[in-house]
Amino acid sequence: MESKTARLTVLIDPVKKKALEDLCAAQDLTPSQVIRQLIRDYLEQHGVDYTSRPQVPKAAERQR
Repeated sequence: MESKTARLTVLIDPVKKKALEDLCAAQDLTPSQVIRQLIRDYLEQHGVDYTSRPQVPKAAERQR
C-alpha cells in the first residue's frame, strides 16, 4: 500500500454511488479500495510506472 495519500474528488450520479457502495459492502470492500485498484489497473494497462515519478507514455502525449 502507498505510504502517502492524496485526495481525489469524483462527481458521480447518486444512483451509481449507492449501487457501488452496496456492491462493495457485499464484497466486504470499501469504495476507496475498489477505486484504488481500478487506478492501479488502468496505469498498468497503459504502461505507466508510478513507483517513482509518474511518467506519461509517449503515445499518450501525442494524443493530447
